Amino acid sequence: MAETIDDVPMADSSDGQLLEHGRARESLQSNSSSNSLSNSDQDGMDDGTYVDNSPWVFIPEPLFIKIFLQLRACDVLNAGQCCKRWYKLSKDDYIWRKYFSREFNVDPSIPLKRGAESWRAEYRRLTNNVPMVMTDVLTFHSHQVLHVSFSHNGKMFATCSKDGFVIVWNSAYPTTIRDSYDMRKLSWKYTQFSQFNQSDTLLLVSGVHFGSPHSTSGEIAVFTVQNGLKLKCRVTNRPYDIFGTWFSDQHLLSGDLSWLAHLVSSSILWLNKANQEVDSEHTPVRSQLYKFYNRNASSIRAIMVANCPWLSDETEGKRDAGKDSTSDGTGQKSSDEEPGTSGGDRRAGNPLSHYQMNQDVDSDDDQEEALLEGERADYASPIQYLEEFRQEYEESYYESSDDCLEDDEDEADEEELSEGDDDLQNLCPKYLIFSTGSKTYTPHQIGFKRITSVNFPRRLDPGPSLRERIALRNRQRELQVIMAEMSPEEIRLQYILQNEEPPMEPNWANYEAVAGRFDKVDKLIDLHGHIIGMGLSPDHRYLYVNSRPWPKNCVIRNPLDPPAIAQEIDIHVIDLMTLKKVGKMLRAHKACTPNTECFFIFLDVCDNYVASGAEDMHAYLWDRYYGVCLAKYQHSDVVNSVAFNPRDNEMLVTTSDDYEIKVWRSLSKAKKLGIPTVNRATEFRKHKNNRPPPPPQQHSHGMRSFV
Repeated sequence: MAETIDDVPMADSSDGQLLEHGRARESLQSNSSSNSLSNSDQDGMDDGTYVDNSPWVFIPEPLFIKIFLQLRACDVLNAGQCCKRWYKLSKDDYIWRKYFSREFNVDPSIPLKRGAESWRAEYRRLTNNVPMVMTDVLTFHSHQVLHVSFSHNGKMFATCSKDGFVIVWNSAYPTTIRDSYDMRKLSWKYTQFSQFNQSDTLLLVSGVHFGSPHSTSGEIAVFTVQNGLKLKCRVTNRPYDIFGTWFSDQHLLSGDLSWLAHLVSSSILWLNKANQEVDSEHTPVRSQLYKFYNRNASSIRAIMVANCPWLSDETEGKRDAGKDSTSDGTGQKSSDEEPGTSGGDRRAGNPLSHYQMNQDVDSDDDQEEALLEGERADYASPIQYLEEFRQEYEESYYESSDDCLEDDEDEADEEELSEGDDDLQNLCPKYLIFSTGSKTYTPHQIGFKRITSVNFPRRLDPGPSLRERIALRNRQRELQVIMAEMSPEEIRLQYILQNEEPPMEPNWANYEAVAGRFDKVDKLIDLHGHIIGMGLSPDHRYLYVNSRPWPKNCVIRNPLDPPAIAQEIDIHVIDLMTLKKVGKMLRAHKACTPNTECFFIFLDVCDNYVASGAEDMHAYLWDRYYGVCLAKYQHSDVVNSVAFNPRDNEMLVTTSDDYEIKVWRSLSKAKKLGIPTVNRATEFRKHKNNRPPPPPQQHSHGMRSFV
């Protein structure tokens, strides 16, 4: 099919008509999937189908195409019911490609998604199979709803709220409550995040402790899901916006923060057993996984784990050979080439935990300016990908990271692991992913740490006996008394006589001097803005990131006073195979707000679509491959989180500060369930505002005679 033919205009010039007819005819002949009739087929089907002297029998196909392209898609479908020839012509893929590009505002240069049946099938998918009808409004939470997450089997979803409850829902229509738990019984202020393990037998819930307004203390609780929510274990988590995540089916990650000096701290990530019932005090239930160095009051936040089966020693060596060898001063390879609340319980959303160096911000603003040509309304800008993304998209679609995971259907009925660490054997290569910072305390970088193997100790070292510990304590007390009577010079001489170095406090502000005490981050990607949400594609190949950019060419003079941020949210797409940015959705930013008015906006990714909350009281949905915005979903306050049903991409759940949870299903599913399609989301369809003008009155009767 010829790729360069535009919508055929109604030209007056006979030469222009002949030219357009010839080009359209050429496109039809070159399109093997157009389903247009050949001359022999027409001859065989003319008998009994057309009136012998009807002029419609002799109208050439290019003229039909010109007529059809002036109609709406529904009119063409109606016309296709007139006769066999028109039916075949109405299925011509050239026509549907034009409709698809015109109505959904898709770049004509984007090819058909590999694996798609036809442009007509894609048009049908974006019309009938996108979540569009509001089928449920759930109002059981009594405060802002901050997060929603689905089980892997798609049968349940969990919501977290500032009312302190975590609620598990049955996802079948109509949506009903399966179970709930009031975390305020455990001295929690509110719940903020939840995640099911791979077998959907356990639920991780993260929340914020009661405390001072500036407290960063949080906790993770693990519940069994079957036969009611039963508390299994509790794990300290600080700061609370580390959130926590499942590392394997029976192990989870948590965090801790320790201040070392002014603006300098360390973040420790712990690997914890979900089952902490042990027979011996020497059986460990957690083990330190990593310890990272933080500067300028920053810390590790929003951790997640991606299963990356493509990470082999050979491919890793090739990728490392092509990396820039420069370092950002923390031993972390940085990439700039691609780019309890303090305000009281009524504060919108879930704010940063740290609420309260002069350096220019490197940025890919030149690329952003090119993408921002032509402003678009609100959040409906398209996601613009590099060409390599679409070349790799379908391959990653068929090579899922689920190969690294146990099948949840097969494992659901198995007994729990007795040792608790058996599922750490033969791990699939993973990436630890998190947000962090280096120029200011707000997270503006994405960090990656490759995980190849984990050794969880089976037994703790019991250490010295009680008698030995008492003797050691007595000797230390005696030494303290003696040293208190000695001058500093005498103390130094004593260490020299014993061939020992005097104990010295490390200079924590000098990273090079203490680098050996910390783990190094493998890769950093700086987005030059405040990162407020991240989501992995189902195959764990692509990472989608929500960020609110800083002003262009801003200078950070105080790490405790970050730049103002844009009111709008940008979306960045990172390929985890190359750790490069392959796509972005940028908007024309018209205003900035103080950084203190920023809170988390979660996004979600499924096989076909990307969805995100927003602060303009809507959630938005894009097609992953074509990058176009398809719909927005209305609330009456900030939309904090969205989630697709992983087993049914035609179901979407949105949560908001308006205390409501809304469930959206596609037109196709709504009709199957017998749900009225009255309460619908707003579609972004070009024909709604730019329909072709009606034909002149003298032609309208002719149109009605054959449609």
